[in-house]
Amino acid sequence: MSDSMTLDSYLAAGGVLTNPSNVPPRYRAELMKLMATFVDSELAGAAGFADIINQGPGIKERIAAAKIVLEKSDHANCVLSIMGEFGADTERYANHHPWTMRLSRDADIGATRSEHDMRLAVFNYPLSGWTDAVVMNLLMSRAVAEQLAEYSTISYQPLAEAFRSIAPVEAHHGELALEGAVKLIENGAADDMQNSVTYWWPRVAVSFGGDDPKRFELLKSMGLRRNTNSALQDRWGQTMAATLATLGLKSPA
Repeated sequence: MSDSMTLDSYLAAGGVLTNPSNVPPRYRAELMKLMATFVDSELAGAAGFADIINQGPGIKERIAAAKIVLEKSDHANCVLSIMGEFGADTERYANHHPWTMRLSRDADIGATRSEHDMRLAVFNYPLSGWTDAVVMNLLMSRAVAEQLAEYSTISYQPLAEAFRSIAPVEAHHGELALEGAVKLIENGAADDMQNSVTYWWPRVAVSFGGDDPKRFELLKSMGLRRNTNSALQDRWGQTMAATLATLGLKSPA
């Protein structure tokens, strides 16, 4: 960055930041919010899958679920360590928290976050058995892929690099979900799966959030966003509709 260039114009021109010391307050606040949402969602997601491991129909399925729990916890820890560089109390942050807490199955909170943490709203709903967990993972892993693709290019370089390393592992969770879904279809679970698709589709869709043009332009100028929430959601919807069709299932949209 040249002496005559302001930090704002440097970021708007595609510049990157590499450590907490040269991060302006508003940028720091937005970066911390992004990281907290990711960490809380990974920890809440891992906690939900941990409760479902022993419902897996076979050892292979239980290993897959346990792997997802381990890797989501590891991803949370990876990003939490970056939060720690910004002064977050990482020990107090991750521990002593009810990550397994869920609302009732028929609650309808839209995109509202929990009052206890920053997890995406979708992680406030409980899984209802193995089939439901496979469908939720199938839908959500694709949403995570879209969000990670967006975050892998952000202007805070250490976090962008972390997201780039996390992305292929999270993508594999989607592959495991698809394997599980194919097996469930073969075993005659199509009706139950379609019910789960109908339940989870709107809850995953709303996790992308609404569009606020003014806020989006601010984040874009900071190098923290490139695509709107609706663009990410549309891409997810198209990809998932095609995936479901290969299984003989329909998207509600």
